[in-house]
Amino acid sequence: MDRSTTDRAWDFGKGAAAGAIALAAIGFWWGGWTTQGSHLTAIKVASEAATVAALAPLCVDSFLKGANAGEQKIEMMKASSWNRGSFIEKGGWATLPGAATPNTAVAKACADLLAK
Repeated sequence: MDRSTTDRAWDFGKGAAAGAIALAAIGFWWGGWTTQGSHLTAIKVASEAATVAALAPLCVDSFLKGANAGEQKIEMMKASSWNRGSFIEKGGWATLPGAATPNTAVAKACADLLAK
C-alpha cells in the first residue's frame, strides 16, 4: 500500500504540531519556563521587598531619634497590630525624603521592627 507524498506531509505536519504543543505544555508546567510578564512581575515584587527591607531600618532610626520616642512607642503599642503602620505613617517616619506621601509598606515593616 503506497501512500501519496501529500498524505505523508500532512501526517508529518500533524505530528510536528502535536509535538510542539506537548513541548510547550511540559516546559511551562514542569520545566519552569515563564513568560516575560510573569518574570517581570517577580522582579518587581523582589525589588519592592528589597527596597522595604532597606528602608525600614532607616524609619526605625528616625523614629527612635525623634522627640518622645519612648512615649511614641508606648502609644504605637497601644494600637492594634493592624493600625501600627498607620501610626507610623501619621507620624511622618515612613515619608521618604523628596516624597509627598508616606510609603505604606515601609511603615508596616517599621512598625513590625519597633514592636519586637
